[in-house]
Amino acid sequence: MSEIIFELTQEELPLSLLLEADPSERKIASYIHDSKCYVAKQNNQIIAVCIVKPLSSQHCEICNIAVVPDKQKLGVGTRILNYVIAQLKADKYHRVELGTGTFGYQLTYYQRRGFRVESVEKDYFVRHYNQPLFENGIQHQDRLKLYRLL
Repeated sequence: MSEIIFELTQEELPLSLLLEADPSERKIASYIHDSKCYVAKQNNQIIAVCIVKPLSSQHCEICNIAVVPDKQKLGVGTRILNYVIAQLKADKYHRVELGTGTFGYQLTYYQRRGFRVESVEKDYFVRHYNQPLFENGIQHQDRLKLYRLL
């Protein structure tokens, strides 16, 4: 069954889903205001979310994109990302950026979607998160800033 994707107010967003992609409520609170919030719903339940923060009239950042665990690897993330990118183009944005770890599934996923590495933020995850973040037994330390021209 396919999902319906639309914009939602920040007050209606499920924090538990946002925490799937960003385990810090403090960090989420720092970017959620003044952001556009998109969700995918299936059978009246939110199954994916994407938060986009404008940085200027032509430049924005995807701050959070998450899919409920039992719907991951089924194309839901790609569909919401494609929808958001189409909306950003329609809104006349020329560039979108995001941050991700320096290894793992997410990095190759974004690169397959046309994102390119712009810079490395050394010790980002160590400085900005109270608890160490691990993936496949490796601690995330540095963050890659990726971008895509629209």
